[in-house]
Amino acid sequence: MAIFYEKNEIFTATEMVRDFSSVLTKIGSRELERAVIVKNNRFRAVVVRIEEYEKMKEAMKVLESVYAKNKTSK
Repeated sequence: MAIFYEKNEIFTATEMVRDFSSVLTKIGSRELERAVIVKNNRFRAVVVRIEEYEKMKEAMKVLESVYAKNKTSK
């Protein structure tokens, strides 16, 4: 599964250190959906709003529950 990122969402680790406050403000105001951090030419982390993170955690719980039920019913 491929995930695509917009060019304006990708930041080097150095850029994040220099401009963290500005990037965080853009994420908080929804100007950016996420910030992908690249170090040594590899994607290393993604910064998202706390609400999005909480939604993802909740979705993971639901998926784990469904997986567990399917696994035990076989």
